[in-house]
Amino acid sequence: MTPDPIFFRDLAYVFIAAVVGGTSAYLLRQPLILGYVFGGILISPLTPGPSISDVHSFELFAEIGVILLMFSIGIEFSLNDLLRVRWVALVGGPLGIVLSILLSVGIGHLVGWTMIQSVVIGSVVSVASTMVLARLLLDSGDLRAKHGRVMIGITLVEDLAVVVLTVLLPALGALEPGRFATIGKALWLAVLILVPFSYLTAKAIPPLLTRIAKTQNAELFLLVSLSLGIGTAAVTQMAGLSLALGAFLAGLIISGSEYGHETLARLLSLRDAFVALFFVTIGILIDPRVVWGNLPLLALMLGLIIVGKFVIWALVVRLFRYAWGTALLVGAGLTQIGEFSFVLVQVAKTAGHVGEDVYNATLAASLLSILLNAPLVRYAPRWIAALHFRMGRVAVPAQGGVQDEQAGHVVLCGFGRMGSTVGLALDHFEIPYTVIERDPDIVRQLRRRGISCVYGDASQTELLHAAGAQRAALVIVALPVIHEASLTVRRLRGLNANIPVLVRAHGFREAEDLRHVGATEIILPEVEGAHTLIRHAFQTLKVPKSSILAYIKAGQDFRGSRAEG
Repeated sequence: MTPDPIFFRDLAYVFIAAVVGGTSAYLLRQPLILGYVFGGILISPLTPGPSISDVHSFELFAEIGVILLMFSIGIEFSLNDLLRVRWVALVGGPLGIVLSILLSVGIGHLVGWTMIQSVVIGSVVSVASTMVLARLLLDSGDLRAKHGRVMIGITLVEDLAVVVLTVLLPALGALEPGRFATIGKALWLAVLILVPFSYLTAKAIPPLLTRIAKTQNAELFLLVSLSLGIGTAAVTQMAGLSLALGAFLAGLIISGSEYGHETLARLLSLRDAFVALFFVTIGILIDPRVVWGNLPLLALMLGLIIVGKFVIWALVVRLFRYAWGTALLVGAGLTQIGEFSFVLVQVAKTAGHVGEDVYNATLAASLLSILLNAPLVRYAPRWIAALHFRMGRVAVPAQGGVQDEQAGHVVLCGFGRMGSTVGLALDHFEIPYTVIERDPDIVRQLRRRGISCVYGDASQTELLHAAGAQRAALVIVALPVIHEASLTVRRLRGLNANIPVLVRAHGFREAEDLRHVGATEIILPEVEGAHTLIRHAFQTLKVPKSSILAYIKAGQDFRGSRAEG
């Protein structure tokens, strides 16, 4: 089979656009997704300059980005996180959708839209993009904050609501009873498939991951993780639900095991590449001429999305007795539309309920709402905190991430012979510590003893972050493989430039390499052992202690100068 040179040229265009757009956004201190979208506009067939030839191929790649992002979000979440927001999500989610549709009907009556067009536009603007929101919350560090959990819970319920809306919208002109039977049948089929599937995977996945982890083979672990995420997404799609929902459920199952952090660490680079491709694809689909051709319709849709949804969701969340600060943050976060709005408007267009004007305005409104939503999610916590301060109330935190209850603890990378000995000493002096270890049997034993432990490779930034290394009082790197130890120190310095880092090494050349990447102090076990032997031997031979210590110090100075030379 001969490779298609056009496809690979287009693929190069996409990633170059992502690099250019992402770099520009980074330099301007804006969310990277804004840069990715603008990069997509630059290579769109609808704009001047270089362009890709086959948008459909990249839409399929973008779906992989959706799966990987939602899979990783599920891993970072836990079932308990979702259960805490179950009522505002399960009851408040549908309530917000209904209120959005009613608001659209009211506005449509004033401006002369037909009832069907008003309902379609209301449905389209009512559902926010879980994909976009999750990315923004990850970037801001608010994914597991209270308002972050509420927003994700609501958008997941909206994903389920899309199933109902896609069945109802084509039949708006004649809602015969058969349509409701179709909805019931589709949802019942989804329950019949997903409930036993979720039960089986919850029972089968942890033992499977344990077996894979015991091989300590990183590539095999990544392949199994990808198979679980993509496979579960495929099952939910066959059940008539979204790929995103299935990937999220797979992540939730893994988050309940001790392998969640390691799975996430392995996925991050691959996920970020495909997520960038997703947002570039959104930019490719946008026709800037549509913005000028449908300005009144576009302005009304943006008003419904930005102003209408902000008010509706803030009031809905407040109705469930959340603080005003949380309610306002949720309202700000849900002021956008995305991929499911494309689905709904396409269904309505195919049924003949709306024309090209509404379809193109939806694409443009999606882009513009994302562009406006990104700074809102980023800066709203600061604005609301300032508002609370002026009103004399307690300010909400600017960053709502989970607080590290063990701030000031020790992080111990590796729990082999040396690491376990250090751990015993920390236990004796009652100093709190967290272990990062890749042997699943050791991890299980530590957790039985009630010791805080993260499974996986300590050189992964995500695992260091999960262990609280950025806030630790000390990090001890007791890894036997030098390149892993060096990479761990390098990434520790990326998290915290000032934290003391003690590292073991096997020789003077390794010690110099470790010192170069930022190790505070290097311990050479063999040299330390030799010094102990020398000290005890010459003490037995009645050599004065001062002479022994002077000899050892002179040897250290000589070896140090030789290594530097």
